[in-house]
Amino acid sequence: MLTIIVTTLLASLIINILVKKIHLPTIIGYILTGTAIAYGFHLNEAVSNHNLKEIAEFGVVFLMFTIGLEFSISHLKRMRNEVFVAGSLQIIITSSIVYLISYYLFELDQNSSFIISLVIALSSTAIVLKILNENGEINRRHGQRSLGILIMQDIAVIPILLVIGFMSSKSGNISTVLMEMAISAIILLSILWVFSKYLLEPFFTQIIKTNSDELFVGSVLFLAIGASYAAHSFGFSYSLGAFIAGMLIAETKYKYQAEADLIPFRDLLLGIFFITVGMQIDVFSLISQISFILLLLIGVMTLKFIIIFLILRFNESKRVSLKTALSLLQIGEFSLAILELARSNDLIPQAYSQLLIATIVLSMIATPIILKHLTQLTDMFIKNEETEPENLIDSDDMYDHTIILGFGEFGRNVARVLKERGEFYLAIENNLNTFHEIQRMGEPAFFGNAIKKEVLKKANIQHAKYVIIAIDNPSKLYHVCQIVQQFIDNSKIIVKVHSIHEKNIIAELGITNIMVENEIMSEQVSGLIR
Repeated sequence: MLTIIVTTLLASLIINILVKKIHLPTIIGYILTGTAIAYGFHLNEAVSNHNLKEIAEFGVVFLMFTIGLEFSISHLKRMRNEVFVAGSLQIIITSSIVYLISYYLFELDQNSSFIISLVIALSSTAIVLKILNENGEINRRHGQRSLGILIMQDIAVIPILLVIGFMSSKSGNISTVLMEMAISAIILLSILWVFSKYLLEPFFTQIIKTNSDELFVGSVLFLAIGASYAAHSFGFSYSLGAFIAGMLIAETKYKYQAEADLIPFRDLLLGIFFITVGMQIDVFSLISQISFILLLLIGVMTLKFIIIFLILRFNESKRVSLKTALSLLQIGEFSLAILELARSNDLIPQAYSQLLIATIVLSMIATPIILKHLTQLTDMFIKNEETEPENLIDSDDMYDHTIILGFGEFGRNVARVLKERGEFYLAIENNLNTFHEIQRMGEPAFFGNAIKKEVLKKANIQHAKYVIIAIDNPSKLYHVCQIVQQFIDNSKIIVKVHSIHEKNIIAELGITNIMVENEIMSEQVSGLIR
């Protein structure tokens, strides 16, 4: 087993390096790793190993937890048309058409047709949002439309998992099963609500007061896994508990820091999940059916493209509708999770599962290529049409703002001047007492560690007018400057240091806007003496 683990890690690293060189997502690398390891060690039966599948499932658990952290009621209100209208219509229409085709045209059984319809209806949140963010297109009209539909799909995963759990139930009395599920749901939600209402905030406050990053990470892991375990104990999926826990933490000021700390665990465990998916692929069987798989892939992508385009075309331009449809025509990572759950509960035959896995993987491989050439592909369909506004963003999003890292006396003075000028700013503070003080002052701020890239992304740092770094810890200051440079040009970075020595250290990074506190005071004193 140790040989297999070491070999899997090495293969994963090598394959993912090659995969990233051709600009494909690491999900593909993990799946290929699983397939290679399975055939290298003849481990096709290894996927039945209970412990491995339990660990792999927690990748999906942490993914659902981070989605719960993003679940904002106010955000949904702003995007209600994209989420609840376009998103719901896309799922309902796509799954209905696929079900009718599977059941009546291909004459599959009802369970298989139902599972296949749900699998094909979903797109890839992980790949699409990652690439749209990297390309800076998430705030454009097609990016916002894509985001809205993906949010609805993520919300739909919860009832889908519940339905599959219900279909897997051995009980023959439907009313009894429904009653048991309802009672369990009430008890579970009551326990989690009481905990979040009276214990969650004091719990985090005590953790933060210890000044220990390890304890904070440990507490987030405890809440995510503990809620998952509680949900599983009441007969629900692990993912449902994680999603609810994420929603509860989203209502606290610690949501950004929690998300930033959890992402490495989520990505690593998701990697294990996709490796186990790759282990299920029977390469020789798929090669013999490659023609059918390619036809299925083209058919699925064409169907999803047409449905999404027609839904959006009612109240959107042709160009935006095309770009959104092209962005979402693949099948997503949650489809693999749903497929695996259905297969393990004998709701879909292994042969169908193999064909669908291959189709999903190929659609994922095609997605980065499509998104990279999105404008060129759109131009092939539409010419001589006025393009969409390139910098159109939601009015509530942060743009052309000043970010203040560290809200001590210097940061507050800067904030006061900006407020007098009528300019928007946002403070990021990692000290709990200082953060509470900022809240009492009514200043725009959120709690988080500026070293964490995800925290900076939440502040929309790539669109900031300036970033003012006023952190008193010299070693942390250097690290923060390095991180900030990855998002914004040096000309937009302003750093406050205490001494010439600190200035020289920061200047090595190529930052020129450095304010030395001692120099400024010396100049003021010299002016008074004259």
